[in-house]
Amino acid sequence: MQDLGFNTYLIDLYDLSFPERTGCYVILDEDITIIETSATPSHEHLLQGLKELKISLDKIKNVIVTHIHLDHSGGAGLLMEKCPNATLYVHPKGARHLEDPTKLIASAKQVYGEDFDRLFNPILPINSSQIYQVADGEELVIGNNRKLTFLYTPGHANHHISIFDSISKFIYTGDTLGIYYQQLQQEIGPYILPSTSPNQFSYEATLNSSRKIQEYKPEAICFGHYGLTRDTNFVYESLKSYLDRFLSLTESTIKENKDKPFYEKSRILSESLFNEIKKDLKSKNIDDSHLVFQIIKLDLEVSAMGLILAMDRNE
Repeated sequence: MQDLGFNTYLIDLYDLSFPERTGCYVILDEDITIIETSATPSHEHLLQGLKELKISLDKIKNVIVTHIHLDHSGGAGLLMEKCPNATLYVHPKGARHLEDPTKLIASAKQVYGEDFDRLFNPILPINSSQIYQVADGEELVIGNNRKLTFLYTPGHANHHISIFDSISKFIYTGDTLGIYYQQLQQEIGPYILPSTSPNQFSYEATLNSSRKIQEYKPEAICFGHYGLTRDTNFVYESLKSYLDRFLSLTESTIKENKDKPFYEKSRILSESLFNEIKKDLKSKNIDDSHLVFQIIKLDLEVSAMGLILAMDRNE
């Protein structure tokens, strides 16, 4: 549990059993609001965090998911089942998949294969009466003079939203601006990498969303993975820099392995990306045994698939 100020708290959900991997943000105002639920295996950590905050589940008014990838919304059905007075806010393109997660599950199984059950089961449908589909620029009042503004921010996914808080000036960006590796904060300061998951990643949309977020001049960026940084300019610049490097490496990998099947190209690209990042971090005196390398390796395996697919679509 981390107190971020402005009656805002971050609960560590220990996604994949890693600390500081995926978080839930809780805003304690007149209408108690939760942003992100993570996957179902994180549910007990979420409940424990809410208990520490002395929040009764029937007092929760708003649950928001930035997008419907299962590491952000997979546990939403289980939570909503226990929050009778809550409404779940989501992009219109994601709503139907929360009502009926059949296609969402099938798509995730293609990516995660035999690991799917361990990582995500069970995924419960949410009653349509509990779901609200947000519009771009729409505002939600949650307290006296406090409102949240929903922004469409595609790039990582075309159904992605970010949320700007008028009081804290925090913006909750899910995966749009990448992954923030809190594990490295003490050693080297903020460190982020793009998140280019399949199958909707778009380079141009990501940069457009980054510019849109910058227009709101947030005081801090709150990542789904994981935590808050006030070094906002670093985030924007690092995202662009690494995206360009990722795309360049993807282009050369496809060119050199054009006759290989998709998953083989993805594997080769993932290894190349990992070696590049490892070289970067070792130059900053991060030891090979650091936990962060396990997490980055997993992230890049998924991101490589999205990069290959995007390049095939000329995005």
